[in-house]
Amino acid sequence: MCGIAGTYRWPDGKVVTDRLTDTLAHRGPDGAGRYSHTLGDGEVHLGHRRLAIIDLSETGAQPMVSDGLALTYNGELYNAPELRAELQSEGVRFRGTSDTEVLLEAWRRWGTDCLPRLRGMFALGIFDERTGDLVLARDQLGIKPLFLLRRGEGLMFASELKALAAATGGSLEVDHAALVASLLYYWVPDSRCAFREAEKLPPGSWLRCRPDGRVERGRFWHLKDVAAEGRERALAGERPDLAAVVEDSTRRHLLSDVPVATFLSGGLDSSYLTALAARHQPGISAYTIGFRAEDAKFEAMPDDLRYARQVADRFGVDLHEIEIAPNVLDLLPQMTYHLDEPIGDPAAINTFLICSAAREAGVKVMLSGMGADELFAGYRKHLANLLALRYQRVPQPLRHGVSAVVDRLPVASARRGYRSVRFAKRFLSFADLPEETAFRRSYTMYDQDELLALVDPDLAGTVDDVLTEHADIYQDNDLDDFVNRMCLGDARMFLPGLNLAYTDRSSMAASTEVRVPYVDVEVVEAAFAVPGERKIVGRQGKAVLKEAATSVLPREIVYRPKGLFSAPLRAWMSRDLAPLVREVIHDGVLVNSGLLRRDALARMAAEDAAGQQDFSKHLWHVLTLEYWYRDATSGSGQSTRYTA
Repeated sequence: MCGIAGTYRWPDGKVVTDRLTDTLAHRGPDGAGRYSHTLGDGEVHLGHRRLAIIDLSETGAQPMVSDGLALTYNGELYNAPELRAELQSEGVRFRGTSDTEVLLEAWRRWGTDCLPRLRGMFALGIFDERTGDLVLARDQLGIKPLFLLRRGEGLMFASELKALAAATGGSLEVDHAALVASLLYYWVPDSRCAFREAEKLPPGSWLRCRPDGRVERGRFWHLKDVAAEGRERALAGERPDLAAVVEDSTRRHLLSDVPVATFLSGGLDSSYLTALAARHQPGISAYTIGFRAEDAKFEAMPDDLRYARQVADRFGVDLHEIEIAPNVLDLLPQMTYHLDEPIGDPAAINTFLICSAAREAGVKVMLSGMGADELFAGYRKHLANLLALRYQRVPQPLRHGVSAVVDRLPVASARRGYRSVRFAKRFLSFADLPEETAFRRSYTMYDQDELLALVDPDLAGTVDDVLTEHADIYQDNDLDDFVNRMCLGDARMFLPGLNLAYTDRSSMAASTEVRVPYVDVEVVEAAFAVPGERKIVGRQGKAVLKEAATSVLPREIVYRPKGLFSAPLRAWMSRDLAPLVREVIHDGVLVNSGLLRRDALARMAAEDAAGQQDFSKHLWHVLTLEYWYRDATSGSGQSTRYTA
């Protein structure tokens, strides 16, 4: 796991590449390297920061150069042993034991055709001295990030957007359409980028720069196709052995020359992975979090710690408990910097603090249960959208009466929040809507009218574009299975745009690699071969995964109420952050620039403070957006006066 960067026919490419690489130092504290080559009247430069995981010797150092190919690579290949054996059978001789060398030789043999054969997470830049071509590629699911920026025939790329911003001297302009999208989602979709000139290489794709200025793009893997193939497998009566697939993925994800530990929240996903990992690596360490008692009570959070302890005791896991009582006023700007784009999920703080604690204990690699909820319909929104179909059959006068009663209920008192009321209000906000609109509304921050009331009126067209994009992506399939349509939408948008993004940035900020065994190509293919009726059974989400897990875990863990990998936002908002919220509303850059409307923000804050509505997540995201926008505009020479 590392940080990669480079330039292709870019003015002052050597200096720029060094600056890109220096900005990524946290991603790879174990080493640094740069490769340079003349290219006509220009140059190509590849940079690398190393976090040594496999082959800790110099034979694993990067950029790796061999017989006219130069590679800078960030990731792990979990099928590297098989690829190595296949290449050796064809006469390839290896100098070391790194997966980087396997990737380089696979590219030499098969070119872009090697990409669909790779099982793992990766972002790479590979230069061919003979042709002068530079190819960038990103893994199938978008686990590893890759940002790029083109000007004329020149290109620069890096693992993080902040590196591009630093290397261009703060000259990048904010894309206000991306900020509108972030307000809707509380993250920036993978199809958009917070700076106008920059872009994210899409998952499962490659880009080739040629010396004559041509740029070619290709796609080697697409979730839409995987879902369609899964549907055909299901119709043919094929039932994947999910327990075997998940165990194989977990075993492969333990491949490492340094210690590996797990996240263990006490929920199904992390407990299942930890139990499987302990089978193959007895005594493995795990890390879990708890909150200040008063915060957890105010938030009405479940007691996940006792379940984590139960799993650890049963499987001989060395459990490390971390109480989170952070100084959020300090952590907020710190996390905003590390997250690259405005991402308003406080779970990023949990990941950062857990990874920091693990790193201090000498752990470089962590396994996470990320992805299971998206692929197997484990979020409350999945069940809620199914229940909404039944709710729509209730006579309309009765529905109106229910809405009127719930609308008057408070979501919190002075001492505690009421989760059931919050859930009811959330459900009723989308229960009467058509499918795509309801699904979007079930997990995003605002409906169309609320978003229009919040942003500058000149951005009304942008709001329409953002909502249309969601509809286009959600409807881009031929699935006749509602549950799998939701899972596909999540895997294409929610997973790479939010969960994988914050996991990568917050873990790498602590110089720690997080691996995600559920977000594995073979697990994903198996997941979409499971009909939706086996994912949600009755009111039980992730039913098929729970069935698989019962072969390993006790039923009281498998069928416990769903836990939360989040933070006590309401408690933080009512105490630690209340003065900052007032400051941002009355004199923040977003309000003073005209991007956000003060009256709408003030109304949200007042209703949240009164306990009538739960806008804690909305206000947290406004704070993250405020800090991000300040940084993005302060050093760029841009006016902080927003113009649409």
